Amino acid sequence: MPATTRTTLRRSLVAAAALPLLIGALASCGYGSDAKKDASADKAPIAADAKKLSAPEVRIGYFPNLTHATALIGVKDGHIQKELGGTVLKPQTFNAGPSEIEALNGGSLDIGFIGPSPSINAYVKSKGKNLRIISGSASGGVKLVVNPDKIKTLDDLKGKRIATPQKGNTQDVALLNWISEKGWQVDPESGKGDVSVVRTDNKVTPDAFKSGSIDGAWVPEPTASKLVSQGGSVLLDETALWPDKKFVITNVIVSQTFLAEHPDVVEAVLRGTVKTNAWIGANPDKAKDAANAALEKLSGKALDAKIIDPAWPSIAITNDPLASTLKTQSEWAVKAKLIDQPDLAGIYDLKLLNKVLKAEGQTEVSDAGLGVK
Repeated sequence: MPATTRTTLRRSLVAAAALPLLIGALASCGYGSDAKKDASADKAPIAADAKKLSAPEVRIGYFPNLTHATALIGVKDGHIQKELGGTVLKPQTFNAGPSEIEALNGGSLDIGFIGPSPSINAYVKSKGKNLRIISGSASGGVKLVVNPDKIKTLDDLKGKRIATPQKGNTQDVALLNWISEKGWQVDPESGKGDVSVVRTDNKVTPDAFKSGSIDGAWVPEPTASKLVSQGGSVLLDETALWPDKKFVITNVIVSQTFLAEHPDVVEAVLRGTVKTNAWIGANPDKAKDAANAALEKLSGKALDAKIIDPAWPSIAITNDPLASTLKTQSEWAVKAKLIDQPDLAGIYDLKLLNKVLKAEGQTEVSDAGLGVK
């Protein structure tokens, strides 16, 4: 593709990303929106004689959040850089999905770790032209935490105020679907009904819970464990609602332009993530410490043991994108009348991931019929 055409395409995608979001401004962790250079990449070893791949560098984005542990550890400990050889890994951290998608659309980011809802939204908004999901990264890590003095059973939620990170985000949709299956009514736009769904940024949810302005929250880690540390009680782990107790919370996405021009680089990154995930699985305690060390470097403060110790085991690190669960999540959003029926055909391209998995002696994964033809 000529450079002028690529520039025009990227500009048009930026414009598309600026349109009102179908699902809302989304982010699993729900913090701010600024991108930052990740200084921890400076320590990633590059051998003097290492051979560059087809691109001199690859720009990878992720959140400073436990559900992005593959990136936290893979970048900080050099697992991904090792597979890239002389191609330089240049990471950026983001605090919200829209800003990461904007960077991908604008050509300043090549690969990103991000949640399912912003992946769906961006793909639909660009009419299937901006990204592909190329791997999974994490499952689970979402809990309903309540004030045990006010709520003792699930039926007690009726008439209570329950927070979610944002209207239409992954947790919001899950709660609305759960409420619907209970036979209760809630207006998805206002959040008013048999349960008051209060859209609250995760960074202020602990204060709202402590003050009593909310009675509970359906939230991802580590926010859930922060609420527990304040006296909250876990009433429901969302994994209990899913077949095989698995559902996608973090994907790996890539710019379609970068994938087409540098498949060798994308494959190398995937080798790095697969090997990082294998190390995490074999060394859960060391991995927890490594993820916390990366968070401390990025944010200036590590998570307290009373927060990270219960949060860490509730997140399952996985290469499988759990594509069927993304499809289900989109159906829930349609059912809640938050979005129109999306066309997700082609959102996945798992060929390189399955190539890597096969080479590593691991089981190949499915795109649930939503892969490129």
